[in-house]
Amino acid sequence: MKIAFHGAARTVTGSKHLLTLKNGKKYLLDCGMFQGMGARTDVLNRDWGFDPQKVDYLILSHAHIDHSGLIPKLVKDGFKGGIFCTPATKELTAVLLEDSARIQQEDLKYTNKKRSAEGLPFLQPLYNEQDAQNALGLFQSVEYGDWHTIDENVRVMYTDTGHIIGSAAVNLVIKEDGKETRLTFSGDVGRYRDVILKSPQEFPQADYILIESTYGDSLHDPDTTTPDLLLDWIRKTCLQKKGKLIIPAFSVGRTQEILFTLNQLELEGKLPDLDYFVDSPLSIEATEIVKKYPQYFNNTIQKILETDQDPFSFKGLKYIKSVEESKQLNFRNEPCVIISASGMADAGRVKHHISNNIENSRNTVLLVGYCEPHSLGGRLMAGAREVTIFGILHEVHAEIGSIRSMSAHGDYEDLCQFLSCQDPRLINKLFIVHGEYEVQQAFRQRLMKKGFADVEIPELHYEVGLS
Repeated sequence: MKIAFHGAARTVTGSKHLLTLKNGKKYLLDCGMFQGMGARTDVLNRDWGFDPQKVDYLILSHAHIDHSGLIPKLVKDGFKGGIFCTPATKELTAVLLEDSARIQQEDLKYTNKKRSAEGLPFLQPLYNEQDAQNALGLFQSVEYGDWHTIDENVRVMYTDTGHIIGSAAVNLVIKEDGKETRLTFSGDVGRYRDVILKSPQEFPQADYILIESTYGDSLHDPDTTTPDLLLDWIRKTCLQKKGKLIIPAFSVGRTQEILFTLNQLELEGKLPDLDYFVDSPLSIEATEIVKKYPQYFNNTIQKILETDQDPFSFKGLKYIKSVEESKQLNFRNEPCVIISASGMADAGRVKHHISNNIENSRNTVLLVGYCEPHSLGGRLMAGAREVTIFGILHEVHAEIGSIRSMSAHGDYEDLCQFLSCQDPRLINKLFIVHGEYEVQQAFRQRLMKKGFADVEIPELHYEVGLS
């Protein structure tokens, strides 16, 4: 058998890894969209590096768009096989993919307006809402901890990784030439002291491992607490400067963590009396789905649920659904907090809010998660003094802040703890994926010191045999 790395190879987004057996059957692990890669993004998302029609099955780790976002295009381009995931992932992916289709169509209006003025042909979206709906008919749910037979060659079991609701490591047993090979793909690994979710589970001994490395060279600060940091930014921006605090946040995971944190501040009597807007229909849907799976919450949240029926709600919280309501926020002069997708600020409604507020020094853009360096969020985090949004150059006068403690990705200690259930002597090869190359090189050295002898960092479209 052999495996090829068609995404999240020396970069963070676009997760896609294709396993091919000797009999020709192909199993795709994730089908993620590249995000925040600047001018390369569209080309990367249109070039598979393989033939979708020849893929037999798709095994999905979790719902985030950088892991699921090209599924409708895969189906549109000829894939007809089964798509396996956990029940929560199936629900979340359904709303995420339809939202992704809508965002593409909206964002292309501005791009094509500019292209028309330059005499260039219009760009088409990667897929539309109908394509997303067609893909959803292929999904099949697999519960955590159950060995599910995909076909006569492959069985899969999902183990919880504590990254978002429904996130999982993909554990495969592959039968070939009368021999069984065990391969584990980590998906994204969460933190062992997550605010909401249970810690990542141990997983069976593997022969080969694909491990993510987003924060493979970093440690999250254990001495700072998210509620205190968030409260400081609210007080500084809204109470002292009388401005708007704009928080780009992924609709699944990060938005719920922010809402839970604000709820905690209210219970402690610390939350300032302001309006708090969640401007993302997707975030509203995702929050309702998250509430349906309390069994995945950690013990702390389980205890809170005994006295607080909704740990994601508080005084002053307002949900914005319509586009018109969203636009009205730009004419608002009163201080407020706006939580809106996407997390890298590269698409969705938050991009409009930043465009309308970035030149006012009273305002703050607060980044609360990983941003690709070329994304709008990444450029702001790096200190850019000018940014182009929707083709218009803006001077950056708003304050740019960040809270790294809110990351849903484990740091290198979390990743090493995740791997601690494995005997390194029994691992034939470990592949590092889903990370920036410099970060991966540092993480590779750390893993080799822990006894993993053969650690490889594959590049895009690299293919290697697994003995």
